[in-house]
Amino acid sequence: MNVLVNVILAIQMLTALGMIGLILIQHGKGADMGAAFGSGGSGSLFGASGSANFLSRTTSVLAAVFFVATLALAYFSNARPATTGSVLEGGPAAAVPAGARPVASAPVAVPAVPATPASGAGQIPTK
Repeated sequence: MNVLVNVILAIQMLTALGMIGLILIQHGKGADMGAAFGSGGSGSLFGASGSANFLSRTTSVLAAVFFVATLALAYFSNARPATTGSVLEGGPAAAVPAGARPVASAPVAVPAVPATPASGAGQIPTK
């Protein structure tokens, strides 16, 4: 199942990058006004308005794939069994045998906080 999650994550990343690229390539609504008055914007690769349908449809397909991949990742993340305890308990320190762990030293005395602060910061009221 870990391989499937990695494949879905790769698909999600590729579709996100594809959407970013396609959105940046597309012309804004104001670009058509310039082409109508004879500016050089009409001589594009797909023609004056031929790229609008292709790019917008491709963007919507990539958005749908991205949405499905996100839902699949959310489903697989909730399908894992819930762990009990702290995340830190499963770290590298848990793999060390009990006899090899260092013994805790005597508690260190913490100096007391003075009742009145030395600077004006103590005058600021706290909630």
